[in-house]
Amino acid sequence: MKTLTLGRLCRPPSLPRGRTLLTVLLSVTVAGALVVAVAGKRDEFVAGITGAAAWIIVAAVVLQLVALLARSEAWLGCVSAAGGSVGRRRLYRASSMGFVGSLLSNHLAVAARIAALRRSAPADSPRVPALIAAEVPILTVEAALAALASFTLVGPLGLPWWVPAACVIVVLSLSAGLRSLALRKMRGLWSGLAVMKTVADGGPLIGLVLVAVFAQIARNWLLLHAVGVDASIFDAAAVLIAMVTLAQLPIGPSVGAASAVLILGPQGVAAVAAAGVLLTATGTAGGFLFAAWAGADSAFGGRARSALRRLRAGVRPASPSGDALARVLSTLPLHRRRAVEIAYFGGLSHIQIARAAPLPLAGG
Repeated sequence: MKTLTLGRLCRPPSLPRGRTLLTVLLSVTVAGALVVAVAGKRDEFVAGITGAAAWIIVAAVVLQLVALLARSEAWLGCVSAAGGSVGRRRLYRASSMGFVGSLLSNHLAVAARIAALRRSAPADSPRVPALIAAEVPILTVEAALAALASFTLVGPLGLPWWVPAACVIVVLSLSAGLRSLALRKMRGLWSGLAVMKTVADGGPLIGLVLVAVFAQIARNWLLLHAVGVDASIFDAAAVLIAMVTLAQLPIGPSVGAASAVLILGPQGVAAVAAAGVLLTATGTAGGFLFAAWAGADSAFGGRARSALRRLRAGVRPASPSGDALARVLSTLPLHRRRAVEIAYFGGLSHIQIARAAPLPLAGG
């Protein structure tokens, strides 16, 4: 079978030229606005970026990896419930391509992930409509968590008190409607919602999404404190909600700094913007590590596993089974057989040897 390179296997769909131009323009505009915001506070901004300890940066990258892996495992559950039989390693490789697509657009991430899975496992993965629908359960859980935490936005954004309650009602109503569809619709597009049918399937999905979300909140909190911002867990959650919301706009890598300044700007624009830059940097590093593993596993993983199997087969002792050894011993005269049994097998009889697991012959 011809080996597919990572580029051929997981090449994400390209954006239309007009959309690409819009992304570039908005990214430059937001970046320019941030530069103006921190003008005159360059030293504070640089000190925030360079002052974070190395272990904090490493921890933030690890938390990003945890979030990516947990979300990939959640996607595996959705795809399996939709009728897919693709293996975990192959699906994880496809999931990593979502990060590559997200560098250009958050919407492109989904398309890149689905395209990579269909190219690598067309026979073992559901069709594209079902794969698109399989994203919905994860997004629904994330939306429910965001709605429950939306009270953290009331103070920073000056929202009315009733907005969080309205968000919770809307999301819970939408979730109930989707579960009703999952129970009534079994084929085609709607098979992607199958994971929402039972608690046995939906419970692990919720748990995995919780792991991914809390890993991101912890990363936000860690980096905010690293630059000297006295942020609470609720502040970190609000920044995450803002990041997810602004990521729907084509503003590129500026989303981290823009979200942090939007929520926590009054606590010091320069320090908060520095935390946002670190969020983008560590998130990108974690994503690149995930994608690098996918590339290495795609290129060399199969050959490495084959070599390991051959190595194990080569070192496995070629010895007779217990039954065969017992038959050989039974042909010996009684006194010689007992001498062998005592010297080599601690006194076990040839009948006991036959009942044991296959044993290697001692000596040469």
